[in-house]
Amino acid sequence: MTTALTLVSGPGDDGDSVLSVTGEIDMSNAAEFGAALDGELAAGAAVTVDLTGVSYLDSAGVAVLFDRAAEHDLRLVAPRLLDRVLRVSGLAQVVKVMIR
Repeated sequence: MTTALTLVSGPGDDGDSVLSVTGEIDMSNAAEFGAALDGELAAGAAVTVDLTGVSYLDSAGVAVLFDRAAEHDLRLVAPRLLDRVLRVSGLAQVVKVMIR
């Protein structure tokens, strides 16, 4: 069974793309999350991934972000709940993370 995930894209205040994510990101929906992120990254501009609506992020979701971080200008906005996951995984060392 796939965990519920909502993905909404749109322009940010700075004109770059924003992908807002709500729900839980796990192995059941990581491919869907990756496909949505790839769609935003295809334009070649910076992408902000707004994770403030995410209540759970497992290693499959972290892997999606890592896989794209090396080749793209990716930024994350995350709730304090995900701060430890982003730091311990090392993701916070390869992308800009803003905790809200």
